[in-house]
Amino acid sequence: MAVSMKDIYEKTSEYEAFYTGGDIQWTTDGANFLCQCEDIIKFVDVNTLCNTITIGASGEDSDENDIIYTFQLSHDNKTVVTAHKSGLIKLWDSATGILQKSWRSGHKGAVAKLAYDIEDINIASASSDGNIRLWDLVHYTCTSSLKGAMGVFSVLKYHPDSSKQLIFGAADDTKIRSWNAKTGKESNIYSGHFSKVTSIQFTFDGNYMVSSGRDRVLILWKISESKSIRVLPVYECIETMILLPQSFKIPNFTKKVDTQGVYVACAGEKGLIKIWNIEMSRLMYEQSNSLVSPAPDEGGLAVMHLLFNEARNMLSVITADHNIIIHDLETFNCMKQITGFTDEVLDIIFLGNDDTHIVVATNSRDLKYYTLDNMDCKLIKGHTDIVLALAKFPTNKHMFVSSGKDNSVRIWKIDESNEIKCFGIGKRHTGSVGAVCTSQITCSFFTSVSQDNCLKVWTVPMNTDEIEQTIQSSHTELAHNMDINCVAVSPNDKIVGTGSQDKTAKLWTEDLTMLGTLKGHRRGVWCVKFSPVDQVVLTSSADSSIKLWSIADLSCLKTFEGHESSVLKIEFLSKGQQILSTGADGLLKLWTIKSSECKMSLDNHDGKVWSLAVSNNESLVITGGSDSKLVTLKDISAERREKMLKEREELILQEQELMNLLHDKKLVKALKLAIRMDRPLHVLKIVNEVLKFGADKLSQTLKEINNTQKESLLKFAAEWNTNTKNCHAAQLVFNILAPEIISGQLQVPSLARFIEGALPYTERHFERLTNLLQDLNFISYTVNCMQPHCIKN
Repeated sequence: MAVSMKDIYEKTSEYEAFYTGGDIQWTTDGANFLCQCEDIIKFVDVNTLCNTITIGASGEDSDENDIIYTFQLSHDNKTVVTAHKSGLIKLWDSATGILQKSWRSGHKGAVAKLAYDIEDINIASASSDGNIRLWDLVHYTCTSSLKGAMGVFSVLKYHPDSSKQLIFGAADDTKIRSWNAKTGKESNIYSGHFSKVTSIQFTFDGNYMVSSGRDRVLILWKISESKSIRVLPVYECIETMILLPQSFKIPNFTKKVDTQGVYVACAGEKGLIKIWNIEMSRLMYEQSNSLVSPAPDEGGLAVMHLLFNEARNMLSVITADHNIIIHDLETFNCMKQITGFTDEVLDIIFLGNDDTHIVVATNSRDLKYYTLDNMDCKLIKGHTDIVLALAKFPTNKHMFVSSGKDNSVRIWKIDESNEIKCFGIGKRHTGSVGAVCTSQITCSFFTSVSQDNCLKVWTVPMNTDEIEQTIQSSHTELAHNMDINCVAVSPNDKIVGTGSQDKTAKLWTEDLTMLGTLKGHRRGVWCVKFSPVDQVVLTSSADSSIKLWSIADLSCLKTFEGHESSVLKIEFLSKGQQILSTGADGLLKLWTIKSSECKMSLDNHDGKVWSLAVSNNESLVITGGSDSKLVTLKDISAERREKMLKEREELILQEQELMNLLHDKKLVKALKLAIRMDRPLHVLKIVNEVLKFGADKLSQTLKEINNTQKESLLKFAAEWNTNTKNCHAAQLVFNILAPEIISGQLQVPSLARFIEGALPYTERHFERLTNLLQDLNFISYTVNCMQPHCIKN
């Protein structure tokens, strides 16, 4: 059976970062997140993850380097205000993303926080210079400058009761201050925190305030007396806090409107959501199903923001790894997981019977399990440091292996409920495990290589239902003298290949007896792959080359050169007849082995392409790299060949029709068809055939074609005019069409400068027309035939 060769892959989708850290807000209806993504703000649909609107994108009048420091969405969700590196404050329409107004902030330092008042008619900007400026959005004027604080502001908020005219802020001096927004005078100072204040919330009656900080306490304040009523130790640094509604339901507790107490949900370095009744100093709920890993260091960051949406009764957790996890408040079940920023994509594998899912390893200890259709994500916890490599078992589409910087390897299995569980852990390496590869015909073993320069073969446990069993290595070998970058297993499981920074690749038997060394690369070897059909092995290197080696005599058969930098990943396609490669130059290349020809080169990434995954039927390819992008490509070779075949058939039919029309002397129809087919030579033959009946006949024929066809005919005439044999027909065509060109009825690009409207032809136009005729390569004979008196006649 003949193998269909690949010609081209086409990009079908691109999953890129939409939240890279900083501020994030949830619209009132719960439909969109506003996410800070580098120097822009993206509106992301919660359901589809599509970027609907972008604020701050570079335009004609915008400065690409004008970074957004912070932003705030108005209470009515109609406008967004942003603070920029340039010192500008900008107001945007949230429905269209159009800039409405911009003005100078007047601050001496960068603006750290922004806030709307409850009526959305005033905003406040707090700066690193310790000052707050209040702005009237009707006249865009500064109404007050509030002083007293010291350092960078971490909290800025208007009191929800507009009649009180109060605004609250906290800076590096750990004190919460309130000012009268109307007079600009300081009202109260709330001293109680001993570290950075991270959030403040007001009770529904407006008489009390709750504050959180990194000093591991929550404090309840009476606003009018500026004194703390309750100090509640929570035993972790709190980064974010929200006030729960007057009535709500959580597991094992229901609060009604008439129930006393101030209930807040907070989260911090432990990665858990806790709900407290501050008045009673009582912990009402502690999350047990958290998907957030605790901060690695004491006082570090795990949860950055908590957002509550009353319309959906859902709580969103935004993590330090830029993940957004949405929980139902009533049950605390995870409803959706969204990855805002994957950092560097280090490895990708397909999973599922029909390759419906992918697992992605990024610069994170958590694996990401995506559904390809809608890019729904699940976080897989287990590793304690960054995951570096992934490998699936070809004989079991629901099992895979991972390895990481925690010096361990793990075996995972997807159960019937689509949950991923680790049933085996191996911890025999003494360095980061940079690559793994599984058995190709069984599920009994897999291999791994590490920075400890060792190659190991691991035995897979027979019992896959027991969780986190300790697995043992059956063979270990000190394989190379430098870091080992890759490992591969042959299709029959008889040979293992390794590639190292020592510029060599080595072949080993299944019990790790060395068969030979492949020498020839000038720099470290990044990837090794065995052919699925032939007795050959493929290697790629940092010397920008790909080499094909014979396993029998270890000789180099072919070298493929074309990448401008290190070739990081390679895969065989089309039963071993083609190669797919990715490199540090950001390119994806398709090679044909027989001809050594590069059939395709795609530039979809802005940096190194670390990962490459090919589906079982080779119809889909997914690449990922240092630019945080996941690019999906589809094989359109068959569609392209079918399209070309149809075009060729159509062309043959048109040529046959043209011959028939010429044979039947239907010259007008033949002329139209020849122009549509873009055949200047056939058009010339038809024009010469018409000229046999006289110039008047040609003039009548040209009247029967439309302006678009006339413009094409003029371009053909310019081409004919370069040959003295054909210049007579070309000049006659131009003479007939010249009045229409001069009047502006025909818009020919070469004459665009001459046609300035329907101007009558006069003596003063003659010189300009002469110059422009030269643009169409018309010789002086044409000009002489077009003296003004001739045109007038």
